[in-house]
Amino acid sequence: MEQTLKIGLVEDQLLFRTGIKAILSSWNDLEVVFESGDGYSVIEKLKTEAVMPDVMLVDLSLPPNGNKEYSGEHLTLDLCEYFPEIKIIVLSVHRDENYIARLIETGAHGYLVKDSDPEEVYEAITSVYKKGSYINELTLKAIQRNMGKKTKPLQQFADITKREVEILQLTCQQFTAEEIGQKLFISVKTVNGHRNNLLQKTGSRNVTGLVIYAIKNGLVQLV
Repeated sequence: MEQTLKIGLVEDQLLFRTGIKAILSSWNDLEVVFESGDGYSVIEKLKTEAVMPDVMLVDLSLPPNGNKEYSGEHLTLDLCEYFPEIKIIVLSVHRDENYIARLIETGAHGYLVKDSDPEEVYEAITSVYKKGSYINELTLKAIQRNMGKKTKPLQQFADITKREVEILQLTCQQFTAEEIGQKLFISVKTVNGHRNNLLQKTGSRNVTGLVIYAIKNGLVQLV
């Protein structure tokens, strides 16, 4: 039996939120379990929820908390701190690469423009859940152009083992832990162990952070 992914929606425009909920509900393996019209109340709401979302779709432009700004970027930071197990996809009308790169560096696992095809939204949701990130062409270009070139000499990466580099490269190619294990003839537990070591060594928040680190420091090239 296929697992049902639990989805959260944070979007202040009711019409858009209702529309995307209807689209997501058309897939039998997706279920919307959480909704909010603002971002600033999400963390407290989640603390009382019996069922937690696996993936949260977060609008970039959200209403302020009184006189205090609270955008999708602020919520992304707070979700990473309080609920790091929730995968985050930022939704926005902006195609600006600076926006995209900043949101991914903040901790978002994926970024979609609001006119994306529903099939891509589905692909992004399943990808961030199963693989830890969703790097489409728009996001990849933003990372490559805005994260800068290699910032450390190669000798400073000596503590990253050859096996870890292999796993990092395959992770950047969007392979799941299971697929990486099959390719390298190692267990999923071993793959996740290496990934955890990479997270610690690189100071990355999540798998998307590993992709950023690899590209930024010239450890992997994606075309």
